[in-house]
Parts: sequence; C-alpha cells; structure tokens
Amino acid sequence: MKKIMLVFGTRPEAIKMAPLVKEFQKYPKFFQTIVCVTGQHREMLDQVLSLFNVYPDYDLNIMQQGQDLYDVTSRVLIGMRDVLKQSLPDIVIVHGDTTTSMAAALAAFYQQIPVAHVEAGLRTHCIYSPWPEEMNRQITGRIATYNFAPTVMSKQNLLKENVNPDSIIVTGNTVIDALHQVVAKIEADVKLRVELEITLKGCGYDIKRLNGKRKMVLITGHRRENFGNGFINICTAIKDLALQYPDVDFVYPMHLNPNVRKPIHQVFGDDLSNLGNMFFIEPLEYLSFVYLMEKSIIVLTDSGGIQEEAPGLGKPVLVMRDTTERPEAVNAGTVKLVGTDYNKIMKEVSSLLNNPIYYETMSLSVNPYGDGLACHRIVNRFID
Repeated sequence: MKKIMLVFGTRPEAIKMAPLVKEFQKYPKFFQTIVCVTGQHREMLDQVLSLFNVYPDYDLNIMQQGQDLYDVTSRVLIGMRDVLKQSLPDIVIVHGDTTTSMAAALAAFYQQIPVAHVEAGLRTHCIYSPWPEEMNRQITGRIATYNFAPTVMSKQNLLKENVNPDSIIVTGNTVIDALHQVVAKIEADVKLRVELEITLKGCGYDIKRLNGKRKMVLITGHRRENFGNGFINICTAIKDLALQYPDVDFVYPMHLNPNVRKPIHQVFGDDLSNLGNMFFIEPLEYLSFVYLMEKSIIVLTDSGGIQEEAPGLGKPVLVMRDTTERPEAVNAGTVKLVGTDYNKIMKEVSSLLNNPIYYETMSLSVNPYGDGLACHRIVNRFID
C-alpha cells in the first residue's frame, strides 16, 4: 500500500485537488490517502473542503494578516518539515503554481520524497507574468518525478525543457472533474438551487433580476501583477460599461485582499451598496460561484482556473492579463486576452454584448481542458 500525501492551501488548489482526494479514497486497498492543507487562504479554503467533504489530516494554518511571499514560503517549508517526518509519505502530490505548491515540493525534495505535479507544464516563459506563479510552477516542475499535464501543449512545454517523456501523462484538467460534479449536484437538487439564490441575495445580488431579458457579466480580479494602476484601469472600464449598458448587470465578487478592494473604492467611492446595475458582493464559496457563473453571459477575469471552467459552461472569457499560461483556450477561441487596457476591455465586452454572431463564435467553441476524467487517469498511474 502506498502512502499518498496531497498538499494544497488556496481555494483554487482545493477545487482542483478535492476530486483527486476523493478518487484516491475510492481505492483503500491500494492507497493510504493523507491530506495536508497549509491554510494559505483560510476562509475560502475551508468552504471548498466542506463542499467536497474533504477532511485534512494535517493543517499548517499559516495564514496571517498582511502576509507576504516570504511569510508564506517560510511557514510552509518549516511546517512541512515536521509533517513529512511524522507521516513519511511515499509520494507528495502538489498542484499548479501557488507558493504552497512550490514550498511543499521543496520540502519533499529535502527529504528525498518523490513529488507528483498536477497541472504540470503551464508556461508563459516570463517569470514576472504571472508573478510569482510562473516561477513557482517552474521550480515545482524541476523537482517533480511525475508530471500530470492537462493538455498536449503543456506536455510539449515540458519536453522542450528536457523533462523525461516517461514521467509525463496528459490527463485533462481536474477542474473539469470538479465542475462536472458541482453542476450535477446543482441540477439534481431544487432545494439546493433555492438555497443558492438565498445565499447570493445575502451576499448582495438577487439572481431573480435575470428572470426576464436582463443579462449579467461576471467579474473577478485578484492577480498581484494587476495591483495599482492595472486595477484602476479595470475598475474604470467596468464603471463605464455599467453606465453604457443599463440593462446588463455587472457582478463582482470582491477578493478579500485589500490591494483589490482599495482601487474599487477609489473609482466607485466608499459606499458600494447602491450603484444601480453594478454589484460588488462578498466572496462566494465555490458552489454559489459556479451557479452565478452558469447564469452569466460573459466572464471578465484575471483568474487562471476560470479560463478553464467558464468555457465548460459555454461562457466567453475575457482575460485581464497580458499573458496566459493557457494558450490552448486562446487558440480554441474560448478566451481572449484584453490585459488591463481600458480600451480593449470596453471594445471586447461591447462586441460580445452587441454582436450575437461574435458571441456565438466564442461560446460554442470546444473547451480544450478535458472530459472530467483527469483524476481517474492520475490515480491509475499509481495503481500497481
């Protein structure tokens, strides 16, 4: 029996790793499944754990007010030292490009424990965009013994870096596994849908506003490289779009980071409660967010994971970044890069709202990120 330890610490990681935890737990004769969370995101992480009924064996609980990258890296590295010595896993599995993943992989390497990297091979080839994620995933990739690439393009990136071809398996992305599970849960449960409507209303948006012909644009933003002028440009464009399209609701679940909230207040003022068709709401747990995303017509985001999820629901995605480590989506036509350029954001959102043919071209494009069986493929790699 193999001891498999899965380590994650942020909400996006938890969404993508929770279905993998559940898949390993289906095979108790083959695996002892150990879950370690770092708590890099605390409240938002706990919501996902609850949704998927994942119960951590270890919790480093590192999050502190005002933490920076030095704090996160050092706390994860030192916390993992003791966890690994106590649990002695055969393999440590990390995900993607967070500081938790990089530091946990390094901690495993220091104890000569093989590392498996889920969502391996994503690259922008610019170490400061996204920052620090691009360097996090490159470091993790150098340490990893097993590389689970979500797409063929990700595999090609690894091969160009002389990674052993035998260590790479193309799996699809586990976020599609999670999305399929959550959408099925919502569709099958009328009572749950009513609860989600009540939850959203409590957070600041009444989904029943969309019962007629009214449409909704969903917005998310949290990337470090956009802090400062980037977010000012984003907020200014959103404000002008809301004025230009009074029959469209613009809904923005705000990240808890003060660097995200400050420019919102700079552009929209201190009182965000009565802005007509512009709704700034509190952060949503994953179930509510998927429900809201399913009801939207366009997603405007700087998130990585949403570039994969939203096309799975047929939603065009405009990415407020200058580069993306997910060019497959751009090539497939499900995603467009608009950066933090005011004019590009205005032009692309307007085109999608005004031109049905343009909209349909993006919304009907095939999502390149898989079929919902990524976790099955990963677990199969470790069954003897």
